[in-house]
Amino acid sequence: MRRTVLVVDDNEKIVEVLAAYLEASGYEVVTAHDGEAAIEAVRARRPDIALLDIMLPGIDGIELTRRFQRDYDLPVILVTAKTEEIDRLIGLEVGADDYVSKPFSPREVVARVKAVLRRVDRASESAAGGMLVVGDLTIDTDRREVTVAGTKVDLTRTEFEILATMAAHPGRVYSRLQLLEAVSGDAFEGYERTIDAHVKNIRKKIGDDPKEPRYIRTVFGVGYKVEAPS
Repeated sequence: MRRTVLVVDDNEKIVEVLAAYLEASGYEVVTAHDGEAAIEAVRARRPDIALLDIMLPGIDGIELTRRFQRDYDLPVILVTAKTEEIDRLIGLEVGADDYVSKPFSPREVVARVKAVLRRVDRASESAAGGMLVVGDLTIDTDRREVTVAGTKVDLTRTEFEILATMAAHPGRVYSRLQLLEAVSGDAFEGYERTIDAHVKNIRKKIGDDPKEPRYIRTVFGVGYKVEAPS
């Protein structure tokens, strides 16, 4: 069954090029040029993934990401200009699964779509991990729920995968590249630093002070690890 990709950009040429490459790779493509049209497309077609430009007329890509994650659990890849670092970080914080910087190669965009869909498929198929417990941090990989001292914590799909990957082997140090490969199935040069943004978000949500960490420790020059229980 062909997967459906929603492509949203107010630049008609970009939409046309991305649609052509995605269709050539076997995807069905739905397009929109503003936020309202994107919402209607999701309601009507229920795509498997959305590719959103951040700077859209009306409802921007950040707000669309928030709504799509909340209402449809829809995977999202954001498209941003290289200078829009703050937008990229905000997008990751609200739940974007990945981002692509302009100018981009259409082939790279197709590769990112494939990688995110593989990750989503793998996450839904591998619900047999059980419980991971590190101190008062509990990760239920069957239900995909995280609690800290009994209080539920809402993580995005990518944040959950990063935390669960490290918590499965407390004390083991993971490089950014290893975490990227674990959660995406692919590692693209230049994307390792997105792991830093995700880890920052995880720490904030689980109440972990990076200066005095209880759960996630930075190993300088290498990457991150979940602390082994003492």
